This record gives sequence, C-alpha cells and structure tokens, in this order.
Amino acid sequence: MSVSRVGRRGFLAAATAGAALAAVRGARGVAAPRRRHESVLQLALPKMEKVRIGVVGIGSRGYEAVRRLCRIEGAEVVALCDIRPERVAAGQHILEKAGQPRAKEYSGGENEWHRLCGDADVDLVYNCTHWDLHAPISVRAMQEGKHTAVEVPAAITLEECWQLVETAEATRRHCMMLENCCYGYTELTVLRMCREGLLGELIYGEGAYIHDLRALLMNEKGYFRMWRLEHQQKRNGNLYPTHGLGPIAQYMGINRGDRFESMVSMSSRERSLSLYAETRFPPEDPRRKTIRRGDMNTSIIRTALGRTILVQHDVVSPRPYSRINLISGTKGCFADYPPRLALEPDAHQWIEGEALKEYLTRYTHPLWHKVGEEAKKVGGHGGMDFVMDWRLIQCLRNGEPLDQSVYDAAAWSAIAPLSEWSVARGGAPIEVPDFTRGEWQRVPPLPIVGA
Repeated sequence: MSVSRVGRRGFLAAATAGAALAAVRGARGVAAPRRRHESVLQLALPKMEKVRIGVVGIGSRGYEAVRRLCRIEGAEVVALCDIRPERVAAGQHILEKAGQPRAKEYSGGENEWHRLCGDADVDLVYNCTHWDLHAPISVRAMQEGKHTAVEVPAAITLEECWQLVETAEATRRHCMMLENCCYGYTELTVLRMCREGLLGELIYGEGAYIHDLRALLMNEKGYFRMWRLEHQQKRNGNLYPTHGLGPIAQYMGINRGDRFESMVSMSSRERSLSLYAETRFPPEDPRRKTIRRGDMNTSIIRTALGRTILVQHDVVSPRPYSRINLISGTKGCFADYPPRLALEPDAHQWIEGEALKEYLTRYTHPLWHKVGEEAKKVGGHGGMDFVMDWRLIQCLRNGEPLDQSVYDAAAWSAIAPLSEWSVARGGAPIEVPDFTRGEWQRVPPLPIVGA
C-alpha cells in the first residue's frame, strides 16, 4: 500500500460517523515548504536577568502554573488573563500569598489574550487555555516578540503545526510545548540510561495516555465548558499523544539524529463513553450526542532510522492509568507501570524491587539531583511540572537552547491529525512531515543537561 502524502495545509475535516475521508484543502504533498528563515533548532538568545511571564488561562493548569512559577528564582508573573474575572482574582490571590506584586489583569472578553500578547512588560507567554487556542495564542505571542510556552498539544491541525514552526523561525522566538512527562523522575532517569548506553542501540518504544477521564469528559464537576467532550464527538484518532510519545522521542533523539517518517493508526469501536452517558443523562442532554472517537486508538510510527514506536490513547475505559513508557534496545529494555528493567546477559527476567532501585539511584538525572527535593515539595504530578518550569526559566536566564524546540512541539502534536487521516482511510500509512527540513541530520540528541 502506498504511503499517503499530506502537507502543510493538509487536514482531515471533521466527518460524520462512518463517512469516508473528507477532502484535503490545499494539499501540497509531504515535502516541506521552502524555508524562508534560519532554523531555530538550537536557538540561543541573550541571557535574561529576569523572565517576566504572562499566564493565559487560569483554570486548573494555569492556577497551578502560577503557584509553581512563584517558587522559581528569576521568574516573575506580571500578567494574568482569563475570560472569567474570578479566575484572574484567584491568580492574584496566589501572588499575594507568595509575597509577589499584583499582576496586570486581562479579563472579561474572549480576545483579552491579544492585549496580553502585546504587553511590552511580558517576556514569556505561558499558555494554559483549551486546545483550540494553543496555536493561535502562541503564534500571536511570537509575532509580538514574546517567547511562548504552551500546554499540550501545541496544535491540533497540520496547518497550525507549520504556523508554529514558520512563526518561530521568522521571529526567532522560543516556542516550547509544556510536555511535563519528559521531566518526570523515571523518564529523566531512563533518558540518562539511554544516553550512557545501558540499553544499547535503541530499536523500539511504546508510549500511551491511558487514563479513565469519563467523569471529566462529561463535565460532572461543572467546569467552564465541555471542550474536551467536543473533541471526542467530532474527531476519531490519537487525540492526545504527547504524554507517552514525548519521552520516547527524547530517548530516540527524534529531530536530533532521527525523525518520524511515517505512521499508521486504527481505532476500536466506540462504546464506553456512550454507555457512561446513557446511565447518567436524559436523551436530550448534549452529552448524549454521538461520540466519534473509538475507545482505544493504536498508532505505530516508523522513524527514518527504521525504529518503531507504538502509541496508544484511551481515556474512556475502566482501567488503571498508564503511559507504558517502554524503551527497548540491543542490550536491554526498560518498561514502566510498574517500573522494571531487563539487561543482558539475563534479560529473560525483570529487575525489580531493591535491585531496580540501585539502577535508578545510579542513573538519577542531574536535574533531579539539583531540584528534585524542591520539586517534591511544590508538587505537580510528582514534581515533574516544577522541574519543567525550573528548567525553562533557567535556560532563558542562561541564554541556552531549550530542551524542547518548536520542531518537537510540531512533530509530536502532528501525530493527532495524522492519526485521524489514517483512521479515516482504514489504517493507511501516512507520511509525517519533516518540520526541521533536514536539520535533524545535523544536530546530536539532547545531552544530559544540568550535569
């Protein structure tokens, strides 16, 4: 079967259940558009004594981000934006408790984030809005001369992925997707195992986002709007790939010595979320609308070096949480949930318990040695959120390239729309654009930073 080609303006339009592949608007093939500006893959800019931050979206993620940023030296939250004035007030309360000055307020209208992006006192726009605003706010922020850090996924269409890349190159601003799972204790420890050759040559990986979110999707706590459910009702694919995929991509050096080349994707039938809604809501409730996304999506990515990565997505089945986090090489394998290790010459048995702790201690990443204790106190998914924020601020203050580039944001996020394309074509192979336009061949994998 030939590999379908999809380009910068290619996208899969939302279709009704059972419909065939929708038309592709302005498809240009997989070949990347001609670069008009220099690559920003290793962008390093002048040091910043202080990073002045504007946070957009003070919901659960934004609220916690403000709380964490108050604990980081050299970070100052100077602006808060949310359509709801009470959420901005909640952010101000955090600053007050931390002994920080009050921030400028942008609230009361849907486009107040435009004004924050144009605020001359903001250096970094920290974007914690719903998915549909991730790319638009990031693009606007960079056009206004700001760096941007955006929650996952950074974009939901291929068009948006290319907009992020081309805007970052044109403005020479940083655009980092806030993939916190890349900064977890286990993930960074395994990254060090990979870099120091414990597992040999890396061949295969597995990542996932398996998380029973039925109550959240159905908005049983009364959140502002049911945007998460809207995506379940309109789209069918691997809608949230980056939590499981990001760490595997860093282990393998994706965009730094290797790249995603093609992928296939298939979804199971949909049942769990519809059954959940049927037992709780009357027929006329909007939560009873048809769900397009199948319960479990399984995608397989092939890289330019011939490695393969399995990525799964299931947020509706009654099963325990897992990101799988498996990486296999020529000398051994690490698998998570629960964590275990297998190594030559006795790779038929898992290394677990106290024996595994010895390896984890030996390969603990320098970032966790440096700020791990503080991260545990501050919290945020076991401390990974704090390590991520701390590292971001330190890179900006030291004038260093960020660990995650705009090309990572684009490539990791692009798996979602590409999976929709493949699912709609019965699991057909789809090419993955090279957002680096060849630069991946000239840059080494991410080193063990902070050593």
